[in-house]
Amino acid sequence: MQIRKSTEQDLGRMLEIYAVARRFMAEHGNPNQWGPRGWPPEALLRRDIESGRSYVCLNDAGRVVGTFFFDQGADIEPTYRQIADGAWLDDGPYGVVHRIASDGSERGVGAYCLSWAYAQCGHLRIDTHGDNTVMQGLLVKLGFVHCGTIYVYEDNDPRLAYEKL
Repeated sequence: MQIRKSTEQDLGRMLEIYAVARRFMAEHGNPNQWGPRGWPPEALLRRDIESGRSYVCLNDAGRVVGTFFFDQGADIEPTYRQIADGAWLDDGPYGVVHRIASDGSERGVGAYCLSWAYAQCGHLRIDTHGDNTVMQGLLVKLGFVHCGTIYVYEDNDPRLAYEKL
């Protein structure tokens, strides 16, 4: 597998992957994280691509099988400034992954994407819905630590916040 920045030509495939991911989450007890709002919206994905913070994961045959948002820097995620029921492990610059999804055609896409992102910065934060037990399991398997709860601007659902140093 390999990771590269997304291009406008990838947008259709990315939308397909997110549709698959919404169905997968609903079938695995997490219908509310992305499903009711059709998250993520196409306009947001276009902005991610234009800003250079959208990535795709290609399998060995060159087919796009996953996608995610990645950024890194100091205090880059406004919703991470306040954390309830815990604390971040470190206040230094960090990377953040959002909107990670795969088409389900191959095992290990999520782990590959998260490992790639961690390798870019050595300090990674991510959050997920409390019903997303699949993602929670993956994060623990990859060595992330549950640090507390954050709240996103898009809805009132709390998110479980994880960090890896």
